[in-house]
Amino acid sequence: MDIILYPDPRLRARNQPITSFDAALAETAEEMFELMYKNQGVGLAAPQVGANIRLMVFNPGEKEGETGEEIVLCNPKIVAKSKDKEHGDEGCLSFPGVSGSIARHLFVRVTAQNLQGEKIDLEFRDWDARVFQHEFDHLDGLVFVERMTAVDKTVAKPILEELRADWADAQTASQEG
Repeated sequence: MDIILYPDPRLRARNQPITSFDAALAETAEEMFELMYKNQGVGLAAPQVGANIRLMVFNPGEKEGETGEEIVLCNPKIVAKSKDKEHGDEGCLSFPGVSGSIARHLFVRVTAQNLQGEKIDLEFRDWDARVFQHEFDHLDGLVFVERMTAVDKTVAKPILEELRADWADAQTASQEG
């Protein structure tokens, strides 16, 4: 399992609801956590590993064993959110070297399913809400650069162009090989 990079079309693909809550799903979630920690991430959505399903994992504590808790959400839905938003700097494992200020709701209430398919209701605030919303966007095929300010998009443009060129080169190489 690897993190796929922008502009891989799987990052913007439609993601299917999870209907099978089996050992394979649990194994996918565990592998996603391992990959997330290995890359110093705090969250990872299934589309980022090329699986176009509505699955996300995150640990707002930033590193395994820190104050955060490992959270796995299947088929999450936002059922309520604050009107108030706050700008904060974000990056993304699928966009190495890119960061920018993103406005996010300070509070979200979520319904989802756990790895056993049981319904769960959660509330996230501040940093935890930011991490959840970033990963939730991935499940909707939305990438964080779309939410950046115009200034941040301009700053990121050369890096995004380099990522596009690297991806095109990799596609050409795989077709030739």
